[in-house]
Amino acid sequence: MTGIESLLGTGLLLGTYTPKLDEKGRLILPAKFRSRLAPGLVMTRGQERCLFLLPMDEFQRIYDQIRQAPVTSRQARDYLRVFLSGASDELPDKQGRISIPQTLRDYAGLDRDVAVIGAGTRVEIWDKQAWETYLNEQETTYSDTSEQILPDLFF
Repeated sequence: MTGIESLLGTGLLLGTYTPKLDEKGRLILPAKFRSRLAPGLVMTRGQERCLFLLPMDEFQRIYDQIRQAPVTSRQARDYLRVFLSGASDELPDKQGRISIPQTLRDYAGLDRDVAVIGAGTRVEIWDKQAWETYLNEQETTYSDTSEQILPDLFF
């Protein structure tokens, strides 16, 4: 097993796919994501107007971390409210489809064309045009930031 195969064996979610939502707001999950998400997932609001699809164990890990914040922290309460109030637990059907609730489609501006990206421990769903715009805007920042995020990794 190569290094990348061993990483993928742990459920690392990678890549960009451009499926279409059907008329009922359903999405067929990319085949490479299905085994990781098949046991169930939580869909919720992400940052930058995308949706997060979190495998159940990852959702639980994030929730446990948020719960550690003091209830007296307004910022923690606000984050938890937004994060959980839009959350929907989903179980993909036999064809690997999930239904995206209308409120979440509205939040992310999803119509028909979407971009589904693997972001390590989660999947993100973007309006395709919004993803392309975001990616174009981030190209320079990505290049400039690598030294700050990963010092001494690249020569």
